[in-house]
Amino acid sequence: MRSCSRHTKALIAACLTMGVLAGCSDEAGTPVDGGPPRPPASQDGAVSAPVTKVLVVIEENHTLDQMHAGMPYLASLADQYGYATHWRARAHPSEPNYLAIVGGSTFGVTDDATPSVNARRVGQAQSIFGQALAAGKSAHTYAESMPENCHQWDHPEKSVGKPSYAARHNPWVYFTAERAQCLEDDTDLSTFAADAASDTLPDIGLLIPDLTHDAHDASLTEADAWLERQLAPVLAGDDFRSGRLAVVVTADEDDRLQDNTVLTAVLHVGLTHKVVDTPLTHYSLTRFMAEVIGVEPLGEGRGAPDMRAAFGL
Repeated sequence: MRSCSRHTKALIAACLTMGVLAGCSDEAGTPVDGGPPRPPASQDGAVSAPVTKVLVVIEENHTLDQMHAGMPYLASLADQYGYATHWRARAHPSEPNYLAIVGGSTFGVTDDATPSVNARRVGQAQSIFGQALAAGKSAHTYAESMPENCHQWDHPEKSVGKPSYAARHNPWVYFTAERAQCLEDDTDLSTFAADAASDTLPDIGLLIPDLTHDAHDASLTEADAWLERQLAPVLAGDDFRSGRLAVVVTADEDDRLQDNTVLTAVLHVGLTHKVVDTPLTHYSLTRFMAEVIGVEPLGEGRGAPDMRAAFGL
């Protein structure tokens, strides 16, 4: 009996010790000193909810090395969660890459013309947004500095001043067969923070910085600071913490001086320091988004290298 009593006391002491240690931080990873919340620690291969949502953020015109060196916040997330070392954009200039990601094709587009010119090339094609909505899922584009929903021209127009919103970076506006849906769900950033904080981000989401915050017209440092502000509520939300949401940050193209390899970071709580050397492309992202919502990948996405398998999602 004395032996059993000693064992019981030891067990109680151990439990009390664990309780004290557990009280040092809350589930969200908030430090006891009142500092800012930290993203949850990730564990590669850890059990988490199936990925049911994807949020894509697209930066502009920089290589993998440039983004890793010039965007320390993004680099820290890429190192903490995962990134691809051989991710190739599809073309130059910007526009065909955006179309490739959401439509599975460049549609023969070789310039950055507005929808008044290039929407006819896209024709009646479907986008991943239209696919999602047709499948009973949700889709939304958040385009910074856009003056009205689904706006098809740069703003302000070049005749008036330097544009901050670029229509060529908002691919949904080129899919004329989905115009009514675009007018409903292609908006500015006004609801993004609230949607992120309330875990009501869509099943397929695209976050589009304006020309200052995507590093097109300003520095990578400024783009990085903006990205941190936008992602803070996302990474603190239950969707992300549970594993339901994967966040993909990439660039449309490189600086045209190398081989179009761009940094693509994949943020998910099931990943830890995941470095993927498998060759992947923007069409891999097309495929990934389709697979997450359970639809057939569009166009070149059908045969694209499997991003989901490469990252183990």
